[in-house]
Formats: sequence, structure tokens, C-alpha cells
Amino acid sequence: MLIVAQSTNQESPENADWVSRYADDVIAESERRAPGKPVVVASGLSPSGPIHLGNLREVMTPHLVADEIRRRGYEVRHLISWDDYDRYRKVPNGVPGIDESWAEHIGKPLTAVPAPKGSEHPNWAEHFKAAMVASLAELGVEFDGISQTAQYTSGVYREQILHAMKHRGDIDAILAQYRTKKAPAKQSQKPLDEAEIEAAEGSGAAGEDDGSGSGAGYFPYKPFCGGCGKDLTTVTSYDDDTTELTYVCNECAFTETVRLSEFNRGKLVWKVDWPMRWAYEGVIFEPSGVDHSSPGSSFQVGGQIVTLFGGKQPIGPMYAFVGISGMAKMSSSKGGVPTPADALEIMEPQILRWLYARRRPNQSFKIAFDQEIQRLYNEWDKLEAKVADGSALPADAAAHGRAARTAAGELPRTERPLQYGTLASVADVTAGDAEQTLRILTELDPANPVGDLALVRPRLDKAEAWIAKYVPAESRTIVRTEPDTEALAALDEQGRESLRLLLEGLDEHWSLDGLTHLVYGVPKVQAGFSADAGPKELPPEIKTAQRSFFALLYHLLVGRDTGPRLPTLLLAVGADRVRKLLGA
Repeated sequence: MLIVAQSTNQESPENADWVSRYADDVIAESERRAPGKPVVVASGLSPSGPIHLGNLREVMTPHLVADEIRRRGYEVRHLISWDDYDRYRKVPNGVPGIDESWAEHIGKPLTAVPAPKGSEHPNWAEHFKAAMVASLAELGVEFDGISQTAQYTSGVYREQILHAMKHRGDIDAILAQYRTKKAPAKQSQKPLDEAEIEAAEGSGAAGEDDGSGSGAGYFPYKPFCGGCGKDLTTVTSYDDDTTELTYVCNECAFTETVRLSEFNRGKLVWKVDWPMRWAYEGVIFEPSGVDHSSPGSSFQVGGQIVTLFGGKQPIGPMYAFVGISGMAKMSSSKGGVPTPADALEIMEPQILRWLYARRRPNQSFKIAFDQEIQRLYNEWDKLEAKVADGSALPADAAAHGRAARTAAGELPRTERPLQYGTLASVADVTAGDAEQTLRILTELDPANPVGDLALVRPRLDKAEAWIAKYVPAESRTIVRTEPDTEALAALDEQGRESLRLLLEGLDEHWSLDGLTHLVYGVPKVQAGFSADAGPKELPPEIKTAQRSFFALLYHLLVGRDTGPRLPTLLLAVGADRVRKLLGA
């Protein structure tokens, strides 16, 4: 294994991004702790319900660092611990195929809870895990998945459990340092919307019982009841020599005495479980969310408990909230917060990766499900052009490279990436009709026509999905079927002249660029200027005249004052129909 010096935190041009700096630190730390062994980074996900875009930061932060380390030629393991042996805490809102009857399973392991009705998966955890696994594959995330149900029920952690029980007094002493303290001050960084609030809550593990409260003493282990299967149990006695453990269920009153050296139906409490795994897996880097990072919380306490297992706390940042832009406009039939699968329906994997790569983990950002997605795509396309001509800043170029490809290679991309807003406008007007879509896209640039829709996919598919799912019906574009004769008859001389100039120029300017020139040029010509005149040559009144002309065209074509970009709308409507609707 190569030896690389630890980062000095200097931002040289070749090391101007946060991922490189963390990679430097992780490589150096791995060499100190486990020289010659694979570098281990980790994430933890609880499939307690839909795994949303806030949770994705738990994966993308170590993924990007691991991928950078792989690019440098090191062997890396990115572990994703599926916390599927966590207790089922509540019935989530908005999940299809479930009802209030699922409340009877609260307290059982997630793998013991039935999947939603109609699911092809054997249990609750596998149902929600499958959707995330599919999204991670699309995002190019390489990982080793570890089921905590499998680990605990097969006895993998038996020695660690017995060790924790033997040292329960030491663990209790560490936890006791914080139990009597006042609650820490609230984070200054406040959640801004529903998505951020749910992301901050995480799976709920951060607030889990730490094992205290038993009259018989402190025990860091929680059995699942042999009667009802729930973790509403209290350990009443434990013998270190024989490992005999007795518990009683507070739900069904079932009681049982077992030998912990042979018993596999239970788990360590969260604040002990997490540091135990750090030591067991040799984790070097793992980020933590705000719910795990406040004073006295699981990450801080874990840093002391991990030493009892002979390990060290991983290095890694606290990551900030991920918000959602456009939540209020999302379909009311969609429950909860958007997931990576929802985002990947409307944006290519590169764009979603870029959102996580371009911001440091401690910086919050929002993912757009509203009109902002068009601006986001425009930013990406401009960055692509800068990267291509070598004018991108080093940090921007690095973020682009991490978004567009992984150590394994380039992510699939749209061969001919037309502007997202244009594709969305076409999808809006054509309602996804492939024949009409191809006609319009072919006419965008007659000198370089789109001969096959496959060339503009998957970006076209994403734009169509965005229009269909996230643009409210009242904002959709419906082209008139007949001319508005009353409005046409009421036009003054200037209005009639503007339409005449537009219609006379249609054939000559029938392309996206040509129609752009035409619709902006008509008010210039009417005011006595050349259609080619630039902004510096024109008085401010021209902009007002252009806005009035655009509003007139929108009203006559779609019955509203606004709509898709006019050149795209004209192409979509077609020359013959434009002439009809404008009274030719």
C-alpha cells in the first residue's frame, strides 16, 4: 500500500476540493491505524421507511471520499450497515399499502415487520432497502452491504455482546456523565422545511433508550421478547460467569432465562452498538448527522465507548441538512419526503451526484422539484462547457469530475444534451407524444436535426417525468384549438402590425435560434430599429414593448399571459397552426 502524507489543508490548484482533503486525511489515518489493509469508510441506513434525500448524504459523503481514494490506487471498502435489526418505531405517513394495523408491530425488528401490501419483498426492511439499492446502483455507488439482522442473529457479535455486558459498569459510567446534564442548546442551524426536519430526525436511533432504567442495574443489551417479538423488555438479572440472563416483557409479561453465550435474539443498545461496530469493522471514516452529533449524543459518547472494544472513533464531519425546493407543489398523493428514486426520475445521476459533491458536508443545500430544476440544469450545462474548454475553476472541475464519473468509469449520459427547459416545454405542449416531440426537436436546429429520440435520452425522459409529476395542472400549457376571434378583432393597428411581421418571418426563421431572433426583433423593427440591434443601441422602452408582444402571443396561442419560451412554443404548435391561431 502506498504511503501518502497527511493533508496540510492548503488549497493548491490540484487539491482545491473538500473530497481530496478528506481523502488525504483518511489515507494517512488508515496508515497509522491499519497499515497495509484496505481503507474502511462507513455509512449507516435504517430502512424504517422510505430512505429520503437527507439520508443520501450519509452515503454520498463517504462514497465520494472512497471513490477518490480508489482513483489513487488504494483498496477501499465502503460499508453500508443496514440497520434492519432496529426496532420498528412508528407507522410512517404516506406509505402506500399500509394502514393503522401496522402499529401492532411497533417494537419488533424491522425484518420481522410485514412489507406493505402488494410488495414483492419478504419484510418491511427489505422493501425499503431494495429501492435504495436500486438508486445507489444508478448513482454509481459501490459498497459492501451488511445486514445487522444477519450479524446479530447469526452470532457474529457474540464476543462483543459478552464483552459489553462484562464492562457494563464502565459503559454506564460514561453514559452517566451526560444523563444528569441539562439538554444541550439547540443547533443554530435550524431546519427550514419538512424535508430538513425529517432528515434531522433520521431513523430515530439517536434518541433511543441507552439501556438505563432497570432496577436490577445497567445492561447495554436488549432482548427481543420470545412471546410477542418486541423489544419492550427489561433485563432483571445477569451472571457474568454463566452468561445467564433473565428478562421480562413489559408488553405481554413473558419472561425467559437464556444463556447469552448461545442466545441471538437481541442487540446492543444504539449508543453501544455503533462504537462496537467501529471497532469490529476498523472504520476509519464515517460522517454523522446533526441528530448524532450534539453534545452527549451517540457520536460523542461513542468516541469514549469505542475504546472499551479496543478501537478508535472514526474521523469524519457532521453533515448538514438537505432541503427540498418545491415541496408545497408536489402531488398531495405523495406522502413523506422525496427519495433518491424520486429525484432520479427527474434528473440524471450526474446532476444528483453533483449536488452532493459541490458542497462541503457542513453546508446545507436544496434539491429542486420545482422550476429551479431548469436553472440547476443550466448551471450544469455551463459547467460542462467550461470543463471542456479548460476555463473551469479547479474546485468546480473537481466536483464535475466526481459527478460525471467514478473510479470505475464514466456514468451513462445523454448523447445530445439539449437544454432541460426546452425539453420540458416540448413535453408540456406535446403531453409526451413521441412523434410530435421528434418533429419539434428536429426543427430546433435544421442544420443539425435530431433524427432519433434516443439521442436526447435519458434527459428527455427526466424532463417528461418532471412535467407529468411536479408541474401543477393549472400551470400546464394547453394550446387553443380555435382562434380567439374576439381578441383578434379588438387589436389596434400596432398589434395587427406585430402579428403581420411575425407571420411574414415564420418560414425564414423556422428554427429555435431563428424564432428567438424573430420574436425579439419584431418590437425593435416596429420602433424603427434593426432586428439585429443590440441592447446598448436600444432605449429601455423596447423591453416593455417586447414584454407586451410576448403577452399578446401567449394569450392568442395558449390563453394565458405566460408559458413556455415562445420560440419553443411556436415550434411545438407548428407553423400552420400558428398562422391559424394568429388570424392569418
